[in-house]
Amino acid sequence: MASYDYYQNKPLPPPAPPSPEPSTNPYDSRYNTPAPSYYSSQQHLVPDRPQQSASHVTGSPFESVFDDHVYPANSHQSGPSRQYPQQQQQQQQSHRPQDTGYYGLGRTGSEDNMQHADDIPLQNRQLKDGTYPDHVYETAPQRTKSKKGLVRFGELGMLGAGKKIPFVCYTFTVVQIAVFIGELVKNAMLTGSPIMTQPQFNPMIGPSTYVLINMGSRFVGCMHTLKEVNSQAIKWPCPNTTTNDALCSLSELCGFGGIPDTQEPNQWFRFIVPMFLHSGIIHIGFNLLLQLTLGREMEKSIGSIRFFLVYISAGIFGFVMGGNYAATGISSTGASGSLFGIIALTLLDLLYSWRDRRNPVKDLMFIILDIVISFVLGLLPGLDNFSHIGGFLMGLFLGISVLHSPNSLRRRIGEDAAYGAVNAMGRTGAVSPSFFRNPIGFFKGRKPLWWAWWLLRAAGIVLVTVVFIVLLNNFYIYRNTCSWCKFLSCLVSVLNQPTTQKEALPD
Repeated sequence: MASYDYYQNKPLPPPAPPSPEPSTNPYDSRYNTPAPSYYSSQQHLVPDRPQQSASHVTGSPFESVFDDHVYPANSHQSGPSRQYPQQQQQQQQSHRPQDTGYYGLGRTGSEDNMQHADDIPLQNRQLKDGTYPDHVYETAPQRTKSKKGLVRFGELGMLGAGKKIPFVCYTFTVVQIAVFIGELVKNAMLTGSPIMTQPQFNPMIGPSTYVLINMGSRFVGCMHTLKEVNSQAIKWPCPNTTTNDALCSLSELCGFGGIPDTQEPNQWFRFIVPMFLHSGIIHIGFNLLLQLTLGREMEKSIGSIRFFLVYISAGIFGFVMGGNYAATGISSTGASGSLFGIIALTLLDLLYSWRDRRNPVKDLMFIILDIVISFVLGLLPGLDNFSHIGGFLMGLFLGISVLHSPNSLRRRIGEDAAYGAVNAMGRTGAVSPSFFRNPIGFFKGRKPLWWAWWLLRAAGIVLVTVVFIVLLNNFYIYRNTCSWCKFLSCLVSVLNQPTTQKEALPD
């Protein structure tokens, strides 16, 4: 049937019912101004249709005969809008305008229980002053958690922690991988194999111990004269050896330009360089796994400067302690001391935010398990548990100084800003000036509790500095050792050295 015949033969619907009384609720969608009829303007889309009075039906420049005319007629026009019979019946049954497919909290009467399949659910959003400024879409109800808002497992809980880019962690990782590849290449050039297989197999699946010494591992014989041993008079294994024959001098073994015959060995940089050396694939694999997870999150929270300070300080302090108390003939490498410093920071963060965590005991057990595994690995050749102990102690005391205060203390003194933007306690909403820009203003207006905590921080820095100086003096001057400490660092007290050297080396 042609479109004209359809409209010509169908009778016009009865006039729309009068508009209801205005509601007192200005946001009731039932009384919104209805959309104008599609026939409220000139009728020009149906040219063959006889012209009617302008008071009845007029055309719309946007109208098409294929449109579904659902919207009711405008209250200002004299003629009704055209609707299909099925739509008229639905409108009469529902007793509501067809442009009110929305419902909200302001409805009254029987429509409260009426919903339509195509309705868009809305709710009124009430402000604090009691007004309803807008409608917002309703969302599906979310399941409330019993510990909502608490710190989850593996997350840091320090107040004021930021989300900075951990470029120090990434830089150290790239350097350590590059250095390890260099170790394998050099071991292959000197011994014919990238990993040590002769005279014994390296359980860490890495280069020879003598190659690591030649590349800068912490080895006491290259740092000072061994007690009761004339280092220049005996022979040592060469970096390229695959047997137990003593073929080289200590100067050739240590490398880096050698050691003059008239001077005592003093390669002090072996307290720093070993942080970037690793004894094997297993060793570097565990370290990088911890560094790229725990270390990366820690740097993102406390910032790169604090992370760099703790990482380097813990690594150096660990090698200094190992040089004092580990077995004399042990070659120590790896960033384990530095990572133990990061573990100490994680432990402090857990203690600082204990009440803000969902399961603090679970987090504590995870840290303890990580420490136990690391100590077991520290008994293998090429590693040193005293480096782990020293790194952990340095991270613990230095962390008290560089980390934020405990969460409970920060709430009491009103400090909750991120790192680098500390709020001035005692002055609500004020921000303390930078220490370097205004040293006097930085300490002005502080609360007594803030002063007490900062004195504790200063004491921590003084303590680790004094201990570091004492250990260096003991290493180079006094050289007091511990007879039983060697069993904490390695299952084998000395390297696989010639019989004459083993007899000469002290326990």
